[in-house]
Amino acid sequence: MEGLSSLYVSIVVVAVAALVYAKYAASKISAYELGNERVKELSSIIQSGAMAFLYREYKALSGFVVVVAAVLAFYRGMPTAACFVGGALCSALTGYAGMKVATKANGKTSFAATKGMNEALGIAFKGGSVVGMTVVGVGLMGVFIAYMAFGNVASGDVETIAAFGFGASSIALFARVGGGIYTKAADVGADLVGKIEAGIPEDDPRNPAVIADNVGDNVGDIAGMGADLFESYVNAILAAMAVGFVAYKGQSLELQELQMKSVVYPMLLSAVGIISALLGTFFVKVKEGGDPQKALSRGLYTTGILMAAGTFFLTKWMFGGVEMFWAVVAGVACGVIIGQITEIYTSADYASVKEIAGASVTGTATNILAGISVGMKSTVAPVLFICAATLIGYWAGGTYGAERSISYWGGGMYGVACAAVGMLSITGMVLSVDAYGPISDNAGGIAEMAGLPEEVRGITDRLDAVGNTTAAVGKGLAIGSAALTALALFVSYASTTGLDKIDIMDAKVIVGLFIGGVLPFIFSALSIQAVSRAAERMIEEVRRQFREIPGIMDGTARPQYEKCVDISTAAAMKEMVLPGMMAVIVPLVVGKILGAAALGGLLGGSIVTGVMMAIFMSNAGGAWDNAKKYIESGQHGGKGSAPHAAAVNGDTVGDPFKDTAGPSLNILIKLMTVVSLVMAPWFPLK
Repeated sequence: MEGLSSLYVSIVVVAVAALVYAKYAASKISAYELGNERVKELSSIIQSGAMAFLYREYKALSGFVVVVAAVLAFYRGMPTAACFVGGALCSALTGYAGMKVATKANGKTSFAATKGMNEALGIAFKGGSVVGMTVVGVGLMGVFIAYMAFGNVASGDVETIAAFGFGASSIALFARVGGGIYTKAADVGADLVGKIEAGIPEDDPRNPAVIADNVGDNVGDIAGMGADLFESYVNAILAAMAVGFVAYKGQSLELQELQMKSVVYPMLLSAVGIISALLGTFFVKVKEGGDPQKALSRGLYTTGILMAAGTFFLTKWMFGGVEMFWAVVAGVACGVIIGQITEIYTSADYASVKEIAGASVTGTATNILAGISVGMKSTVAPVLFICAATLIGYWAGGTYGAERSISYWGGGMYGVACAAVGMLSITGMVLSVDAYGPISDNAGGIAEMAGLPEEVRGITDRLDAVGNTTAAVGKGLAIGSAALTALALFVSYASTTGLDKIDIMDAKVIVGLFIGGVLPFIFSALSIQAVSRAAERMIEEVRRQFREIPGIMDGTARPQYEKCVDISTAAAMKEMVLPGMMAVIVPLVVGKILGAAALGGLLGGSIVTGVMMAIFMSNAGGAWDNAKKYIESGQHGGKGSAPHAAAVNGDTVGDPFKDTAGPSLNILIKLMTVVSLVMAPWFPLK
């Protein structure tokens, strides 16, 4: 393919540009003067706690990475092991960089709020953009280096380069589960004892769990979400590259050139997405008294429009037609629409959240029933749009393939894979908007603990309320892309194992379907149970401190914050092991004992139930949270009322739904699929 070197250079330049922007935004945050000593002290405490947890988590995961790398080196060779380690290290790097900057930005956002909404939004969004641009910059560069170092896809050895995604997914799953357990144990303990039993406000410094709660916002929603979208991003690119190689095999020079274009195209799409996101950041501004939600949405929509325009010209130039453009646009549109649907079900501006708030008037039971109902209903529209993106991608890719003597099925599945890349191509902006949320949440907590003026807390509360919705949008995008990416990885798995079809009349396949279908349920149960156990210990500790340290309530004694931080950290380290290991071990056992076809059934079953469960739990949790905040704004009796107590109880149920089990499921289904692909030659075809 002529001009291939220049395309490679452009990929590297764009990836570097994303990292340069992240460095620039980080330097702006570092240079911002924080003129309040109490805010500075609280921010430092939160940063120390967050980084200490990250060090302990990475230390624990290093043993897992070494063992798995050794197994891969033995069974699949050193290149596969190297790709796995590279993916794991890149994922850890993005988590570290994002956490470091976000925990600086939180206190500075609090102080910036003393000067107005626009300045506070600017600092919070810059902190989020460091996370977003680091993820896409490291992600694209990592995939490119793995591709160039081993030439795996070009030589047909798709399992080797897929190991990069295996490493990324492994770290992401543990980070999501561990971070989710940490943050929700602290959050539940702080809310149930502090708000309901002691009757003190949220983020009150008298609450012993308040520091652990603020640390948890960063652990779960910065490091966890960053790792989540990092693995989604790289696996979408890798899946499309692998399917492009499989779909366009041929001996003629024309087909070989087409195959090479199809392998490089996903990386170029991602580069266009990064450029679009970088330009989109300039549109995130708000006037004093304006709506921060509109500013963030404007940045997101601008990024989507620029991405669509860039994709049109790139596709026309590379392939001489625009069929693949429609596949990519279907993915972008599906991602944006799922985000809007998520907002409709989780924002207090719409009926669903108000319905849950109204149900709180009659107690906790009706609040929980209403939240479960909203979560279940919220699955319908996203699934239909995922189906639409799948069909459009299949039609576009199939039409393009058929015109070039390629099987309609092969070209169609490449179109579906490119739709997944399209959906995640705007990750730079989506994650920037998403990571802004926990920074704003922390800023509000710091403002409360530091005793800043009421109008400052009003600004941070408004930023935080928007952040709850933006976080839900990011989770919706990750879940939506999981279905398309897992499907694309599944195609590569089928090709590698030689499966031309999976017969659901085969008893082993049926067994695989049932095992795969139940895995998201048992995974969710283990995750939620872990939060429950950790929260029980947190509740007892907070009660003990209130009981045994009498000066806490009148402000004359300092709570033992460190005790609560230790409880959350220890619980996360212990409880994340079983759910994480299950995702790796179960596919290997089923594939080795029952064969490749049965494992294919397992993957199909897990994709279907996993996507539904993830959407249900993430949206139900987000709706419960904002129903509580809606009541706290003065509706239905406001803070301290019986409906408020019911809403707090509902929110504590929703916490592990939306921040532990729900978002972890999209990683689970992709991790199981990529493990199956990497180890595909190990499974008997029977």
